[in-house]
Amino acid sequence: MANLNIDSIKERTFDAIVIGSGMSGGWAAKELTGKGLKTLVVERGRNVVHNKDYPTTNLNPWEFAHGGKVPYDVQQANPIASRCYVFKEDAMHFVVKDAEHPYVQEKPFDWIRGYQVGGKSLLWARQTQRWSNYDFEGPARDGFAVPWPIGYDDLAPWYSHVEKFAGISGNRDGLAALPDGEFMPGFPLNAVEDHFREHLQKTHPDRHVISARCAHLSKPQPIHYEQGRVQCQNRTLCQRGCPFGGYFSSNSSTLPWAMKSGHLTLAPDLVVQSILYDEQKGRATGIRVIDAHTKATTEYYAPVLFVNAGALNTNLLLLNSTSSRFPNGLGNDSGVLGKYVAFHNYSARVFAEYEGLQQFTTDGRNPAGGGYIPRFRNVFKQETDFLRGYATSFGASRGRVQPRHGFGTDLKKQLEKPALSPWYIGAGMMGETIPKETNYVRLDPSRKDEWGMPLLSIAVAYDDNDAKMKQDFFEQFTEMFTNAGFTNIKTNDSHQAPGLDIHEMGGVRMGTDPRTSMLNKWNQLHACPNVFVTDGAAMTSTSTQNPSLTYMALTARAVDHAVRELTQRNLKTT
Repeated sequence: MANLNIDSIKERTFDAIVIGSGMSGGWAAKELTGKGLKTLVVERGRNVVHNKDYPTTNLNPWEFAHGGKVPYDVQQANPIASRCYVFKEDAMHFVVKDAEHPYVQEKPFDWIRGYQVGGKSLLWARQTQRWSNYDFEGPARDGFAVPWPIGYDDLAPWYSHVEKFAGISGNRDGLAALPDGEFMPGFPLNAVEDHFREHLQKTHPDRHVISARCAHLSKPQPIHYEQGRVQCQNRTLCQRGCPFGGYFSSNSSTLPWAMKSGHLTLAPDLVVQSILYDEQKGRATGIRVIDAHTKATTEYYAPVLFVNAGALNTNLLLLNSTSSRFPNGLGNDSGVLGKYVAFHNYSARVFAEYEGLQQFTTDGRNPAGGGYIPRFRNVFKQETDFLRGYATSFGASRGRVQPRHGFGTDLKKQLEKPALSPWYIGAGMMGETIPKETNYVRLDPSRKDEWGMPLLSIAVAYDDNDAKMKQDFFEQFTEMFTNAGFTNIKTNDSHQAPGLDIHEMGGVRMGTDPRTSMLNKWNQLHACPNVFVTDGAAMTSTSTQNPSLTYMALTARAVDHAVRELTQRNLKTT
C-alpha cells in the first residue's frame, strides 16, 4: 500500500502548477511548457475547446430564438451579469450567472466573471496598449500607492515578446506617453474620426487621436499560422469565440501551443481550495482542489506555483490559504493582502452629431472599434485638482434611416435608396482610480459557497478624485467637440457601480518593501518566493491603459525568472 501511495503522489506531482487558464494563466502555461516544464493548469470552470465549443459562432441573426436578446426571466435572475455588454444571447453561456457564484457586496460592485477554460480571454474587448515610464512612475510622483519596483525598460522586451506571438494591430505613433510596439497594420480611422484627429492636432498639439491598438490579426505572420490562426475577418462577433483565431485568446493561442509541447496537463472543473505551505521548508508545496461536481478533494504538488485566478479570486485564494506561519493568508506578513484594490472608471461618456462630410459613410466593420485618445492629463506634471488621468475611446458612425412613412411605390423607393443619418460620435472615459486601503476585499466570516469556500466580500467605491476627473472629462470633450464643429453634444453619467469595467486590480500588489507590499519585482511573494502572482491582483496602480497586455508581459517575464531560479535550485521544496 505504501508503494501505491508513493505512485499516486508521483502522478500528482509536476514541475509547475498554474491556477487559472485565462489571459495570464494561458501565458504562464505557454512559457513554462515551452521551457520544458511538466505543467498542470487547473481551471475551476468547464473545458472549452477552440472551435469545438463555440456554439453560436456561425449562427445568423434569425437563428437565435430571441433575436439576440436576453429573455426577461434570465435578465431578472441575473441583474448583475445582465449589466455586462457581453451578456447577450450569443455569449451569455460564457458569463457567470449570479445565483451560481454569489459574493457579498459591502458596497455596490458588479463582479463580472467567466468560469471556463480561457476565462474572460474569450470575452475581452481586445484593446492593447503598453504602459510608459510615466505610468510606472505615477505612484512615486504623487505618493498614492507604493512605488512600482519595475519600470518601462524592465517590461519593454517582454511587451515585444508577447506582442509578436499574440498579434497586435496598430500604428507606430511616436508618442512618449504611449510607447509603440511590435505591430501589424492598424485598422484605419474613418472620415469623421480622421477629421477630429486633424482638428485636435491644430488646437491641442499634446492630444492625439490614434487608431485603437488591438489583438487582431490584420496581417498574420508565420508564427500565427503555426498557431492555426488566420486573418481577422472583421466579423465583430468576437465574444462568441472566433473560429478563425482572428483575435487573441487563450483558447486559440497559448493553451493549444502549450498542449502541442507535450508538457501540459489541463484540468478543468477543479476549484482550488488553498495553496499548501510547508513551514519547515518555508515553501509552498502544492494545492488542494475540490472537484466542481463530486466535491471530492485532491492535492497536487510542484516546486513553483503561478496564481492566475483573476484579480479578486487570486485575493480570495491567498486569503483562504492559511497556516500557523500565515494565519492571515499566504505571504501576508505586511497585512496588505486584499487591500488597495483599484479599477478603471468607465461611467462617463460624451455624445455628439456631425452634419459635415456627408459624402462619406462607413463600409464594413472595424474590430478595433475606431480611435483611441491616450491620456493627456497630469502626464508630465501635476496640472489639475485631481490625481492621474484618463484615456478615451473615440468613434464615429452613421447608418441608414429606416422608412417611417409612405407605402407602395414611395416605400419601395425609400428601401432601394435609404437615407443616411447624421454622423454620430461617442467618446468614453477610462479613468485611473487611486488604490486606497479603504478599497478592499475580505473573506466573509460565516457565508460559504457550495464548495465550502468562504464568499468574497467586496468593499470598493468611487471617491472625490473620480468625481473631479469625470467633470474634467465632460468639460474637455464638450469643448473639443464644439471646436470641431460637432453639435447636439450631450454628456452621460451612467452611475454604474465599480466592477462593470471588468478591470479590477490590486490586493496582492508589487513593491520593493515587504512591509507594504506582497510581491517583489519578479512577481514572487516576498514571504513565499516559489509562488508567483501575475494577473491583475499584482498591479500596484492601474494607469489608464487596458491592462491585459501588461499582465501577459509580466507573466512571461516572471516565468523566465522562475525557470532560472529553479535551475539554480533556489525554489526547490526538497
